[in-house]
Amino acid sequence: MAEQEIAVIVGAGPGLSASLARLFTKQGMKVALAARDNGKLDGIVEEIAGRAYPCDAVIPKDVDDLFNSVARDMGEPNLVVYNASRRVHGSITKVDPEEVLNAILVTCYGGFLVGQAAAKRMVPAGKGTILFTGASASIKGFPNSASFAMGKMGLTGLVQSLARELQPQNVHVAQVVIDGGIYQPTRDPERLKSRGADGWLDPDAIAQTYLNLHRQHRSAWASYIELRPWSEKF
Repeated sequence: MAEQEIAVIVGAGPGLSASLARLFTKQGMKVALAARDNGKLDGIVEEIAGRAYPCDAVIPKDVDDLFNSVARDMGEPNLVVYNASRRVHGSITKVDPEEVLNAILVTCYGGFLVGQAAAKRMVPAGKGTILFTGASASIKGFPNSASFAMGKMGLTGLVQSLARELQPQNVHVAQVVIDGGIYQPTRDPERLKSRGADGWLDPDAIAQTYLNLHRQHRSAWASYIELRPWSEKF
């Protein structure tokens, strides 16, 4: 009998992370969700019979405690997803430097800490998958969004480095760049209509791509993939 897989999603919330959690659960995985405010995860945790853990991804001890707790409660993770990010909008002449620093820490440095913690467990095990969520800012910097561009482009560099280091050790590392808006029913109805049919990325469809990456045969691993609606300009 095959060993049950363990998935850890860091930076979890009610959107894409919830879709990932549902799909991974349907695939027979045990799922752990981690967020600074894990109270917001109560609904999805109950739905998937998973576990929620408090974790500030920019604090090394929090990240270590998370992985230690998951290993103790559920087992060693086979699949880790870093889905946390933070952005600060504002002109370069006016944006608060402290808020920019915090945004870069969450978007990029937190990814490093989670990637490091996952690698420390997966390399000795000789297997595993680590996936990082990118955005349009991973490939292009928009005006008044310097913090997000720096954070996501830094994350891209991290993924490229980790992929080259870890994939020869049988640990699959990849980045999923989501180049477009993700559908959320709570968005303004007029805004939802403005993009037309399939103009927003379906979070369940995005989740399927993450699963496909995890299931790829190692003779044909992808380390980078862009997702966007068919109608998105790029």
